Amino acid sequence: MSNKIIQAIYNDDDVLMAAVKKIKAKELHIEEIFTPFPVHGLDKAMGLPHTRIAVAAFIYGCIGLAVASSLMGYIMIADWPQDIGGKPSFSFLTNLPAFVPIMFELTVFFGAHLMVITFYMRSRLWPFKEAENPDVRTTDDHFLMEIAVDNNESELTALLEETGAVEVIVTEKH
Repeated sequence: MSNKIIQAIYNDDDVLMAAVKKIKAKELHIEEIFTPFPVHGLDKAMGLPHTRIAVAAFIYGCIGLAVASSLMGYIMIADWPQDIGGKPSFSFLTNLPAFVPIMFELTVFFGAHLMVITFYMRSRLWPFKEAENPDVRTTDDHFLMEIAVDNNESELTALLEETGAVEVIVTEKH
């Protein structure tokens, strides 16, 4: 297998989307696409599998709800019960209406923060990590598609130029 990769640069998201569909119709594997903004439907056109991030968010929210419930049950009922505003403090269920806002907030807090941590770990975005962007223009107004070369460099170059690529570059894989 060759160590080369072809980078096709597009200047319009609609042209990129049509190119992705044409390349996937030829059963070629697209390594990566770099875009300056999210392109609706690109993941489906590339054939990427569905993400399980919603399941993770639900689990993280449940963890937050459990932590909030146990924390309030321990602090307000078992450890230091106080009579605040005439409300009795001998039962968790009796005080549940007062605990609902705190439970909601900690559910959202845990869900949001753990999702960010999960995203960074899953994307391998560590502190001080060097950027992997192959072309600076993809952060402004261009789109870049990378396809691995497998002894078909000339055919791939011709296909990418035919799909509307502004620039086609053959480079070594990092």
